[in-house]
Amino acid sequence: MTTTHLLYLHGFRSSPQSMKAQKVANRVAAQHPGVVWWCPQLPPSPKEAMALVMDGVRDWPRESMAVAGSSLGGFYARWLALQTGCAKALLLNPAVFPARDLLKYVGEQTSWHDPSERFVFQPTYVDELRALESDIASLAALRPATPERQWAIVAQGDEVLDWREMQAFCAGGAVRLLPGSDHAISNFEEHIDAVFDFLNLHR
Repeated sequence: MTTTHLLYLHGFRSSPQSMKAQKVANRVAAQHPGVVWWCPQLPPSPKEAMALVMDGVRDWPRESMAVAGSSLGGFYARWLALQTGCAKALLLNPAVFPARDLLKYVGEQTSWHDPSERFVFQPTYVDELRALESDIASLAALRPATPERQWAIVAQGDEVLDWREMQAFCAGGAVRLLPGSDHAISNFEEHIDAVFDFLNLHR
C-alpha cells in the first residue's frame, strides 16, 4: 500500500523551516500533491509535543501513514511509530538518549531559524523525555523494527550524536550509514531519492 499521509517532526530548537523539512515538503507538493502533509511547530515540552501530534494524527489511516523525523524529531518519530503501529518510520540522525543529552540545555534557548524567538527548556522536560525513552524500550521489544517499516540515515560524521548509539537505536530496520556527512545531513539532496523510494508516497 502506498503512503497517503506523511508527518515530519523537526529537531530540538528547530522548526518546519529546516533544510530537510523544506526539501521533503517541496518534493511532496511537486510530485505527490494528493498526499496529506503535516510538519507542525513542536512545543518545547516533549509531553505536549507528543500530545499535539497524537491528536493531529488521530484519524489518519495507520496502514498508509508514515512519520519522518530528524534528531530529536527522529526520537519522537520512533516513539510515535511504536505508539500508532503506522506503516513506515524514517529516522534521520535520531536522538537516542535525549534526556541525557539535553540536560545541559535546561534554561532559556533560542530558535535556530529565528534567533529572536526564545523559549525556556524546563527541567521537567528532561523527565518527560525519560518517560518517552522508557516507552520506546518497552514497546520496541513487543514491536521489533523491520526493514520494510523503518529506515534510517545515520552519519558517522555527526558532530552532535554518537553514530554507534544511533545505529543500535535503529536495530532491526534498514540503516544507510554515511561515512562522513554531519548532524544536519548537509548532503541530504544526495539521499532524497532513496528517502522517497522508502516512503513510497501515493501519486
